[in-house]
Amino acid sequence: MINRKKSLKAPDLKPIALIFAFTMLMLASSFSPPTYKMAKLKYNGGGDWYGDRTALPNLIKFCNEKLKTNFQPEDDVVEVGSAELFNYPFIFMTGHGNVIFSDQEAQNLRKYLTGGGFLHIDDNYGLDPYVRPQMKKVFPELDFVELPLNYPIYHQKFDFPSGLPKIHEHDGKRAQGFGLIYKGRLVCFYTYECDLGNGWEDYGTYAGDTQETRLKALKMGANLVQYILTQQ
Repeated sequence: MINRKKSLKAPDLKPIALIFAFTMLMLASSFSPPTYKMAKLKYNGGGDWYGDRTALPNLIKFCNEKLKTNFQPEDDVVEVGSAELFNYPFIFMTGHGNVIFSDQEAQNLRKYLTGGGFLHIDDNYGLDPYVRPQMKKVFPELDFVELPLNYPIYHQKFDFPSGLPKIHEHDGKRAQGFGLIYKGRLVCFYTYECDLGNGWEDYGTYAGDTQETRLKALKMGANLVQYILTQQ
C-alpha cells in the first residue's frame, strides 16, 4: 500500500497523477484501496475558515459507503502555504468573510493544483468578493467559468441534470458551479449560492433543513469526490 504522505512532497509533483491512477487500479481490483484523508484549508484574513465543522466527516462517511472509497473518518486542517498540502487529493475551503493569500501561499497553492491536487471552494455566503481576487493571485491567467450542465462533475455516481442543488437560500440567486481550468483540467470547483457544505453537516444543524435536501448535498459531494479520483 502506498503511503501518500511519503509519496507526495512539494518539490516533486509528478507522483500525484500516478497516485490517482493507482487508486483506480486498486478500486477495480480485489485489493482494498489506499487510505487517504480530506482536509479543510486554513487561510488568513479573518474569515471563518473553520466553518462547517461536521461537513467533511459526514461526506467521508457517505463516500466510503456509497463509492467504496477508503478515506480516513476524520478530516485534517492544512494551511495554504504548508508543504503538508501535497498530502491530500482533496482540499475543502469555506467561509463567510475575508481571505488573504501571501505570495508564498499563492505560489504553494498553484504548485499543488497544477501538480494534480484539487480545491473545492464553497461560498458559505459572503466569501465571493474576497476569494475571487485571491484565486486570481494563484492563477493570474485564468478566470472562473460557469460549468455547463453536461459537465461530467454533475453526472457521476448520481445524476444532476439541472446542476448544483440549492441547499440554502440567501439572495434569491440560483446555485452556480464555477471552475478554474488549467491546461484542460479542472483544478478548482467553486460552488456559489449553493451552501453545499452546509448540506453535509449533521442533520438538524440548520432549522428548516430536510433529509431530502441533505441527501442531495451529500450525493453532489460524492460526485465531486468521484470526479476527482477518476477524471483528474
